[in-house]
Amino acid sequence: MSVRYIESKKTFLLQTKNSTYQMKVSDYGYLLHLYYGERLIDEDLSYLIQLKDRGFSPNPNEAGHDRTFSLDFLPQEFSSDGSCDYRLSSIEVKNGDGSYAFVGKVAKHEIYAGKYSLAGLPSLWATEKDQVDTLEIWLKDSTTQLTVVLCYSVFEEKDIITRAVKVRNDSGDTIYLNRIMSMTMDFMDSDYDFIHFDGRHTMEREWSRNPLAYGIQNVGSFRGASSHQHNPFTILCERGASEDDGRCYGFSFVYSGNFMCKVEKDQYDQARIVMGIHPKHFSYQLKPGERFTAPEVVLAYSGEGLTHLTHLYHRVYRENLCKSPYVKKERPILINSWEAAYFDFDEAKLLKIAKEAVDMGVELFVLDDGWFGNRNDDNAALGDWDVNTAKLPSGLQGLSENIHAMGLQFGLWIEPEMVSENSALYRKHPDWCLQMPRRQPSRGRYQLVLDLSREDVRDYLVTSINAVLDSTRIEYVKWDMNRFITDAWSAIAEKEKQGEIYHRYILGLYDIMNRIILTHPKILFCGCSGGGGRFDPGMLYYQPQIWCSDNTDAVCRLRIQYGTAFVYPVFAMESHVSVCPNHQTGRTVPLATRGVTAMGGILGYELDSTKLSEEEKRICREQVAAYKRDYPLIAYGDYYRLTNPYTFSEYVAWEHVSPDQKEALISLVLTEKEANDAQRFIKAKGLNPRTQYRVEGMKGSLSGQALMSAGLPVPGNLLQYEAVQYHIKAL
Repeated sequence: MSVRYIESKKTFLLQTKNSTYQMKVSDYGYLLHLYYGERLIDEDLSYLIQLKDRGFSPNPNEAGHDRTFSLDFLPQEFSSDGSCDYRLSSIEVKNGDGSYAFVGKVAKHEIYAGKYSLAGLPSLWATEKDQVDTLEIWLKDSTTQLTVVLCYSVFEEKDIITRAVKVRNDSGDTIYLNRIMSMTMDFMDSDYDFIHFDGRHTMEREWSRNPLAYGIQNVGSFRGASSHQHNPFTILCERGASEDDGRCYGFSFVYSGNFMCKVEKDQYDQARIVMGIHPKHFSYQLKPGERFTAPEVVLAYSGEGLTHLTHLYHRVYRENLCKSPYVKKERPILINSWEAAYFDFDEAKLLKIAKEAVDMGVELFVLDDGWFGNRNDDNAALGDWDVNTAKLPSGLQGLSENIHAMGLQFGLWIEPEMVSENSALYRKHPDWCLQMPRRQPSRGRYQLVLDLSREDVRDYLVTSINAVLDSTRIEYVKWDMNRFITDAWSAIAEKEKQGEIYHRYILGLYDIMNRIILTHPKILFCGCSGGGGRFDPGMLYYQPQIWCSDNTDAVCRLRIQYGTAFVYPVFAMESHVSVCPNHQTGRTVPLATRGVTAMGGILGYELDSTKLSEEEKRICREQVAAYKRDYPLIAYGDYYRLTNPYTFSEYVAWEHVSPDQKEALISLVLTEKEANDAQRFIKAKGLNPRTQYRVEGMKGSLSGQALMSAGLPVPGNLLQYEAVQYHIKAL
């Protein structure tokens, strides 16, 4: 098995194909972290624990006169609270007697074949081909009888370890869980860089890399969603680590709500990283016998740089995360009505857009916002999921039939989680939204958030949305969320449970998605939250693709897609060609370049097809044909970052390589142009150095070694914002 316990050494050993994870039970019963890194063979690393009397680092009572044992500097798997450790804590509990303490010691463990499960939460799952073993370790506080179960599952061949935490109140008192981290990892050194992905609406997942400094560095969200501002994925890598070399550790949180990741460099030059639900406004009541399950963190280690770390995540998220059958299907080329019409449309206008789109090579027409209730702008009708027959006299069913008669599939936009104050639903059920007593609600986009912690609200949404999906022939649904949560108070929750609302909202959302998305496997669902405001593994569990950003500017998208693809597979990034000047930035970029950028993800169109010239339609047809030809390569090949747009400004380049190394596609967009500029060469990656390749448009052949070492010339006649692609095939 890939998980073992060595009784004589009191060590736990987790082994993947290329990595080792080791823990030890100390003499006093505490669980200490020993090592995570390159694979070792049956080595006992207990010698790494060096005890020393350190001033002002207190000692647990059971250590007696032994001043060398202190949790203030020892590396732990799950740090106690209120007992000698002043660093970041894994847990904070208010006990029945009013004390704040959890001192967990190893009580027992269990090793079994297969993957653990997390009730009500998305997580990785094992396929029939996967060798997965699980370790569960019970940490028990002998005073309060509170138990924390640490869960580890090892995907041996995929070099992935998952972690999660379950809390059991085995005491006779009600306790409050005020902080619970799903993962804690201690490093005995701290010479690392912290990589995270920040941003804002329309500029999501901006790459940021900074060295660890003394104190605490923190990213997270308490907006009720994983957010545009920070993504629940971080990396610790050694200072010199590059795309192709160096030790890198990845931490990806499978959760769509409030999260926190903190890294602390302590007084002894050690580092601790924690990741879990954000503790702000979080207080979870556990009565005697009740349990709490914390979400999953997916760990990956690469000793070969950042690219290999990306490949590990892409593979496991392609094969072991999303439940949709579309993960293994080619996605249809769509055109979305939003930037073509916004709210200003009728049935005739939509049919004209769809008809002209056929000549572009489009396969799917998507009707965005504005089709329901009295929805002529974003001030009304959310929650009223009945068709606006003034706009669509033949209804959704009639529109769908007409769209299908053109040879197109039909898709629809929905935003189930929200309610407009100007809606029949709100007038009937004002208590169904999150809204604090005695206060006027804050607004976002003139809408409020429905209280998904309530079963009656969830039942209404499931019934309403399923009625729409079941009454019309629909092949695609865009599921949107266009404001974050404020006023997080539920009209039916007890006051002692109001601190649970943010988390219960997410559990309610997952319940709804289980009952809508997973019961409609023939529909392709696309996630959205003002673009990329909820681009996280929790959403990808249900939806195989997510609208990457509301920013469709092709040049901005280069950076957005660069950051996103560090962890999320290319097939998850929905990316569209839009009109120029661009609606968000006013920038004008050649249509061909817009296509190349969009082909860095799931290609689609966001424009008015009736306003395109015949030449522009021809270019679109060629884009579609090229994308469909290269779809297996783009969606399932290995992805390489050939440039970093944050450190190199002249051009952005990336590459897709087939798993058998027989085919590759290099894409390059010139982002800055100088007069009389230098000749540049772009170097391929991931090819077989001994194989001969033909580059489309070039005479003769070149070895993989030549393509990777000497490279290909960047055409000197490229102008700013123009693009070029190199299609490479083995002879």
